[in-house]
Amino acid sequence: MLALAGCADGGGEAAGNGTFDYLAPNENAIIRDAMTFLSENECKAENEAMPLEIETLPQADVNQRLVLLASQNQLPTTFIAPTAELRPGGQLGEDDITVDLEATLTELGVYDNILPAAAAAVKNVYGGRMVSMPYQFNIEGFFYNKAMFEELGLEEPQTWDEFLDVADALEGSGVDALTLPGSQSWIILRYVGNSIFRELGPDALEKVASGDAKLTDPEYVDAIERIADLQGYFGEGTSTMDMQTSTSQLLTGKAGMMYNGTWMLADINNAELNPLGPDAFGFMPFPAVEGGKGDINQYPANTGAATAFSAPLYNEGVGDWLTCISENYGSSVMNEQGVISGFKLNQPVDEVPPLTGEIQDIMAEATDTVTWFEVPFQPRAAAAAGENAVPLITGSMTAQEWAQVVQDAVDAEL
Repeated sequence: MLALAGCADGGGEAAGNGTFDYLAPNENAIIRDAMTFLSENECKAENEAMPLEIETLPQADVNQRLVLLASQNQLPTTFIAPTAELRPGGQLGEDDITVDLEATLTELGVYDNILPAAAAAVKNVYGGRMVSMPYQFNIEGFFYNKAMFEELGLEEPQTWDEFLDVADALEGSGVDALTLPGSQSWIILRYVGNSIFRELGPDALEKVASGDAKLTDPEYVDAIERIADLQGYFGEGTSTMDMQTSTSQLLTGKAGMMYNGTWMLADINNAELNPLGPDAFGFMPFPAVEGGKGDINQYPANTGAATAFSAPLYNEGVGDWLTCISENYGSSVMNEQGVISGFKLNQPVDEVPPLTGEIQDIMAEATDTVTWFEVPFQPRAAAAAGENAVPLITGSMTAQEWAQVVQDAVDAEL
């Protein structure tokens, strides 16, 4: 409450008073630490002209408080924002409320400092609008044990059939082919969404959400069944396994592959958590489906919690800050915190672990991304998908049954 008081009392006048107000989440210090570092170093001149002032807000309070501040015209200069409200139709989803960053950064001459895949990831989630700075950038795929692959003569699978061959070889060697934290239903839905995207193309779930297709259509059920058929590869305890246990299974050599996001690099590069060392692991995309409309290079991606800018408070000083951030954030946060962002590395960076470097190269070269299963859907459909995710991969529910339950929820919200 104290943190918000500063915004509620004077947020609408902040820019006029010469401060660059940033409302940040309590739970994630990465961005606010990076911004503080920039204010003391590369962006020192911008900070002297318009000092950075950071307020914090519990993540759980974001939706209610940001909508309230917007209704009172009291939004700070830049702020964490709820996804649903930033999408078209949301209370923050209009150009007169939040800055169109693509147009603004282009006008400032610095838009090309944002990686194309990061920009695509933002626009995919927010209905085509570039409303959030990509302070963090994550892609998703399979981390795998390179030493195990080499010992068994395996190469990264490019197609689903090759993926199943690799899984069979790993199982035959006495380890679990895959480890999956079933307590995290979102990961199961990533499998389902990726299978649908590879089979039917990156717009397949948007078609379902709009009523132009149904999850119960045969081609969708086939893609869902592909994931249901993996149940024999996950090992014991999957339905209740937590993320820490699942990660440990991969990092200690008890499983050959694990689907996750690139935030997992922090664990892979942590000697206490990874006794096999970072060089023992590789990263590969979700495989292609032969004859499918999707592309193996369309990685699921996200840029973390949205950080938007107030359109009414935009002025020359904010533009100077945006310019400096765009030009310097990528290299700065990599050097200081080892974090991959959606910005180009315009300055030299310290030596990074090989796998981190490989993934940076993938991100720099990628031009398109896909979202995740829940993004196009209303809350009821997203909840139905998550609540029934474990039964799908344990065999308690068939692909057809799962598709019907989720489709019923979609239909109820159309």
